[in-house]
Amino acid sequence: MMNDSVSVNDVAERPELQKILQEIVDAGFVGVQLRVNDERGEWVGSAGVRELGGLAEPPTDGRFRVGSVTKTFTAALVLSLVADGVIGLDDVVDDHLPEFGLDRRITVRMLLQHTSGVFNFTGEYYEDGTVVPGIVWSGREWVENRFKTYQPQELVRLALSKPARFEPGTDWSYSNTNYVLARLLIEKVTGRPLAEEMRLRVLEPLGLPDTVVPDTDTEIAGPHAHAYYRYEEDGQDRTVDVTRQNPSWISTGGDMISTTRDLHTFISGLMGGRLLPPSLLAEMRDAHPKVGYGLGVFVQDADPDSGTLITHNGGISGSAALMFSTPDGRKTLTASVTYVDDAAMSQAAAFQEVVQRLVKEVFGGAAGRDGAAS
Repeated sequence: MMNDSVSVNDVAERPELQKILQEIVDAGFVGVQLRVNDERGEWVGSAGVRELGGLAEPPTDGRFRVGSVTKTFTAALVLSLVADGVIGLDDVVDDHLPEFGLDRRITVRMLLQHTSGVFNFTGEYYEDGTVVPGIVWSGREWVENRFKTYQPQELVRLALSKPARFEPGTDWSYSNTNYVLARLLIEKVTGRPLAEEMRLRVLEPLGLPDTVVPDTDTEIAGPHAHAYYRYEEDGQDRTVDVTRQNPSWISTGGDMISTTRDLHTFISGLMGGRLLPPSLLAEMRDAHPKVGYGLGVFVQDADPDSGTLITHNGGISGSAALMFSTPDGRKTLTASVTYVDDAAMSQAAAFQEVVQRLVKEVFGGAAGRDGAAS
């Protein structure tokens, strides 16, 4: 049973945002949390339910899996290392990770911008309709094996066993493998685990107490909404709570956990220059012409009313995250949506409508592209 009420904690009434939250729930999503920071102050709300069959609303300060928003955190960490001279954006990745025999034309910049051409270990989808599968990340088989541990090296080797999509630097294609390589690069040049380096260089400097690099941990600590997956078994639909899972299958392609408050603090601090020098922020926002992807962020040139937006969204197994900001970090939209996922991605169109409605309301323009983990 869905709860039709909307929970709001605001400094000013925003009935237009309340209405959209309810429309999201009415469209079939389980729950939603929204945080908007703009010239009118901070507005926070939630709608729907925390769990299927329950009455409690999603906590407005709840943690959730952020999917591919992880890539923005990872890119910021790499750029922090660049700022300190530990590595260079145009370093040859093979010089740091010789064990994989990577094409020596692949640079650190290409990993962060998805221009390396390396096969995406979650599968490649070509323009002619051809699909080359990677690891299993959907359907009944994934649900039954969702606590399996994958090593990041294993994901990279699987990807490198497949043909490259294109020669390095000649095109653009979204590949989770790029960011697993970025993780291994970080660990190699610092001698520390990714989680520790992320804490030292990003989480503590910006003050993000509820953001986690889970590695193989299956839990989401503290208050949180639940995510679900549906598949068919013996002619019947079966819906499973997949909130608990081992996210090592996606690794730095999309494994992190955060809150709407921390995502706001992160993207506003990052865009506001609290983490990186202006020259590297400019590199981060220098977008590839094919899709407007910089280094770990989409740079969306919206309509004249909203101007440019910096964004990265993500989706992972019944949980999705939205993160939008103006280039100066002064206006942000961060959100979590939980839903019943399935192999057909039946909620995908409705999710895009959610994004469009929210971004238009908050920024006055059309929404950016979604960078989902899957």
